[in-house]
Amino acid sequence: MHESVLSSRRSPPYSEEDGDEGGAGDFHDESKTRKYASFAGRVPMHARAALSGPSAAVSIFLLLLFTVAYFIFCRPRPVCVSPYDPSARTVLFAATLDGLASDFGSLGVPWCRTKQGEKVEWTRKDLLKGLEEFVPIYETRPIKNNTYGMGFDHSFGLWFMARWLKPDLMIESGAFKGHSTWVLRQAMPDSRIISLSPRHPEKYLKKGPAYVDANCTYFAGKDFVDFGSVDWGSVMRKHGISDLSRVLVFFDDHQNELKSRLKQALKAGFQHLIFEDNYDTGTGDHYSLRQICDQYYIRGGGHSCFSESDETRIRMKRKRFWERAVDRDELCGSGEEWWGVRGYMRDDFNHSNKVISHEEHFQNSRFVESVLDVYWELPPVAGPSLTHQTRYDPARASGPIIEDGKFGLFQRLGLARLETSVFNGYTQMIYVQISASSS
Repeated sequence: MHESVLSSRRSPPYSEEDGDEGGAGDFHDESKTRKYASFAGRVPMHARAALSGPSAAVSIFLLLLFTVAYFIFCRPRPVCVSPYDPSARTVLFAATLDGLASDFGSLGVPWCRTKQGEKVEWTRKDLLKGLEEFVPIYETRPIKNNTYGMGFDHSFGLWFMARWLKPDLMIESGAFKGHSTWVLRQAMPDSRIISLSPRHPEKYLKKGPAYVDANCTYFAGKDFVDFGSVDWGSVMRKHGISDLSRVLVFFDDHQNELKSRLKQALKAGFQHLIFEDNYDTGTGDHYSLRQICDQYYIRGGGHSCFSESDETRIRMKRKRFWERAVDRDELCGSGEEWWGVRGYMRDDFNHSNKVISHEEHFQNSRFVESVLDVYWELPPVAGPSLTHQTRYDPARASGPIIEDGKFGLFQRLGLARLETSVFNGYTQMIYVQISASSS
């Protein structure tokens, strides 16, 4: 694929001037990103020297034995390099990506267009400062093993945005064991919380760690009411909220983000929304805003389902490295549909699948654009050579807050103390600010 084509599909740059990137602790640790030696370089020096000695036959036999063993043990992987090393990825995809310096965003990052092009107030420096404050807080979390729930990246994102926006009331749809409730409480100790969840978090206390907030109003368990069925006017009056711009709504419920959530929030008058699982095109169990905004007419959007295309070839190679990378067969339906997930609008934890046309998909994107004031996707906390994540494909993500190779900064912020498993839950969390269309 030509460089000019790839450039148009890269992730949106930070809107602010980055400037200094972390102070005295910010430095490159070259040992973390050094290139892997070639196969010839892996042959021991004494073995190569022995080839010219009297025991050449034995040496050649040993070399052949080494070669056979090399291919036997490396065969399960297409290449014998670490999938977490950015320089190794650069070497592998150098020809494919025409010498791109970075892997991030090379396959495009759909970025929903907004009415006036407004951007968030916070900067990369603010995110770095927030990380330094949040790491020790995260280490005190009551639920250490939050499998199927939020990992570190999204926990930080939720905490950071709640701290920045300073809402008087926070609403969460989907609580699981209560980890997100705990995160919101750490961000805003005195703000009220309303939690909606089919199963009350207290039920999980019978089996292990969970969090139940004493100052939270729960619509959960036998009292559960879905977000779209709540009489929010009555609830707001009961909580003394008259200014809905002081309310933050957090969705982690795996419902259609357009029909079941964005439109419902708009109808209720809420403006500040966070979607935890903003799944990439070809993945996930519900129709996400990222999928809706994956359109040809925007930067970072659109796909080729042609079997011989550059994108098809690149995606096939990436499947070898990233667990959630999506190849052409997964991305495209029988009629070469690629919107949503192979032309389907998924909903309700993948229990509902509706075939939609490209025209409907296109109209969905135009509606979303008509109500969006701000759209911001949380970048990964750090590059995969630092976190050793294997889940998301960097080629479909914005550049990380801490770039690959900056182990000194990663370590100084305390991130090296955390288990690597907590970085494997990134699914493109987004913050959006909405208001009714003026048209």
